[in-house]
Amino acid sequence: MPSTFEDAEAHPLAPERRPIRALPDELISQIAAGEVVERPASVVRELLDNALDAGARHITVRLLAGGVRLISVEDDGSGIPASELPLAIRRHATSKISSLSDLEQVGSMGFRGEALAAVASVADLGITSRTADAAHAQSLQARTGELLPAARSQGTTVEVKELFFATPARRKFLKSDATEYAHALEAVRRHALARPEVGFAVWHDGRLTAQWRPASFERRCADVLGEAFVAQALLLAKPQEPSPAGALQVWGLAGLPDAARARADLQYFYVNGRYVRDKVLMHAVRSAYDDVLHGQRQPVHVLHLQIAAALVDVNVHPTKIEVRFRDSRSVHQAVRRALDNALALPRSAQPSGSELGPLTQPSQPAALGNDGTSPPQPHRAPPWAQQTMRWQPGPSPAAHQVSEAISPWLHSAGTASDTATGLVASELSAAPPSWASSPATDGQASEEWPLGRALAQLHGVYILAQNRQGLVLVDMHAAHERIVYERLKAQLDHGAALRSQPLLIAQSLPATPQEMATVQTHAQALAQLGLDVAPLSAHSLAVRALPASLSAGSATPVAELVRGVLAELAAHDASEVIQRAQHELLSSMACHGAVRANRQLTLPEMDALLRQMEATERSDQCNHGRPTWRQISMKELDALFMRGR
Repeated sequence: MPSTFEDAEAHPLAPERRPIRALPDELISQIAAGEVVERPASVVRELLDNALDAGARHITVRLLAGGVRLISVEDDGSGIPASELPLAIRRHATSKISSLSDLEQVGSMGFRGEALAAVASVADLGITSRTADAAHAQSLQARTGELLPAARSQGTTVEVKELFFATPARRKFLKSDATEYAHALEAVRRHALARPEVGFAVWHDGRLTAQWRPASFERRCADVLGEAFVAQALLLAKPQEPSPAGALQVWGLAGLPDAARARADLQYFYVNGRYVRDKVLMHAVRSAYDDVLHGQRQPVHVLHLQIAAALVDVNVHPTKIEVRFRDSRSVHQAVRRALDNALALPRSAQPSGSELGPLTQPSQPAALGNDGTSPPQPHRAPPWAQQTMRWQPGPSPAAHQVSEAISPWLHSAGTASDTATGLVASELSAAPPSWASSPATDGQASEEWPLGRALAQLHGVYILAQNRQGLVLVDMHAAHERIVYERLKAQLDHGAALRSQPLLIAQSLPATPQEMATVQTHAQALAQLGLDVAPLSAHSLAVRALPASLSAGSATPVAELVRGVLAELAAHDASEVIQRAQHELLSSMACHGAVRANRQLTLPEMDALLRQMEATERSDQCNHGRPTWRQISMKELDALFMRGR
């Protein structure tokens, strides 16, 4: 056997040892450029960050060949003094930070001082800038270091020509000019949505392709993403006053469930004005939409999170698109609660709104404490339910009759529920409150109801109602399913655990070390979910009980169910996992307990269902994300029959 210390000739596979040497500055810059500059869009993003940090009010971006031949960003900001221009293109030279404390609470878009140096190492970079007190502008060429007088107004123009000319191998990886232009335009769109008070103009190959003038936040969203986006979105109002130190505030536009898309291409999230893609924020948004989205549809939104700079670390990734929160749990709860409050309001609660018209509904930001949380609110009649009470006429003699009429229907619907818990049967047998079941007593008053007054039932599936806007179609099973679901959720708001059913024969499954640790750490959470899981050996788990509502026969294998729950517990806060898992089980129970199709209802029963919908959170969608009702306006009906032509 050869000795470990034999020379390299006895080991032909051993690499030749090279001495440790310091890299040349140019190579260091090109390595940094590989992290910062991926494509022309990366350069556009960095230059826009600098322009906004300089206080620009109008920014013009000019591109040739998708940005490969030329990227020019011109702003009207404060400018760069002539004496500092040579420093601007040096690595780690910046005006944004000067100490570690500054780095720990970055308030600017840029801060590393690497962008211009990285771009200059792979392209031909030139800067022309003028400050307010300068007699004329100064122009600097990065390649030669030559500083010459130039003519321009206050502000800065940065020109980047022939991107990657110094590294031709990387230039071959760029896509077509049209693709690179699309990415560069998306970079401008992201900045435009973050700063609506700043005007942006984009020129490509000599043509003006996009222009957004300074405007309000809603107007900017409509200009950038289209009028349809704003029309199908809920407004989370921006705070009028600066937030207290340490407080979290969420505001922006959250798309209605009906506006969800197959792709996640209209999701914009900003932290202190910086566009980010963060797993915590993405999960918070998705969990808020869990109850109202159908299948794998993706919500649309433009959301802003305001948080103290010291509570978020933006120095995580070279592209500055990722962040790390000091207290991610508080951030997750703040975002989810703000969206929950906005999505809870049913559109039917808007007395003068049309389902097909503008649907923005102001919603005040969640009242959050220093830790980003708010105390849990008791489940009670929501504000819009009280508003519904004001719309209807006074106490009606028919209210008691309606309660008596609908009680047998609700009770019979409950007999199909899961007998393991009995929650559905007990909930459905309860008569609705009189304000939710009292029909309108005259034609004019009936039109004041958001969902109108029931006219008839179609094939035992749909309810036809008349309101001020025209005709309302209601899927009675989907609507009743949501009503039952929300009531069952209210019953579990007090920390009740799901009942479990012991298995006749315990099932074992192999487990990873992380899964073993999760079982030991979250034993109480598993018990609240109705799961009895315990270590069987060093590498396996034993499942001895399942939730009672699933033990009778679930389509999901036990191992897959347990692994999924453990993965969620390991990745997210246990209380959120417990709540979501409980809601999934209650959703299934409500689906089985809701009134079925082909069930003949009387007009008082149909009216009672409509009144309950108006006072139930998230009643626009069923538990599976399907719509529960649709409005057909008189204008649309007239168009069908060509009236007025």
